[in-house]
Amino acid sequence: MADFLLDLSNASRSYLDMLDKKPFRQVTSKMLDLMKNPYPNDSILLKGQNRKLHRVDIGEHRIVYSVVSNIVMIENIDKRNDGAVYCF
Repeated sequence: MADFLLDLSNASRSYLDMLDKKPFRQVTSKMLDLMKNPYPNDSILLKGQNRKLHRVDIGEHRIVYSVVSNIVMIENIDKRNDGAVYCF
């Protein structure tokens, strides 16, 4: 399987900029894994959306993303227990 491209939203970039070293490494590592396999076993398809959004959890953080063609689009990254991750 070919690797996918990665596209980060502005909100995702801003969130990454404010992370400390350890969570930054965890989140970026998971994003690189998504480029190889955008549908890992721990990925959950979100319901009630107009488009197919998935989420994965990494430690205290959650990535919400979609896959279009060969592009993994990171829609939002936020704290795991914060409902704001779904507001974008």
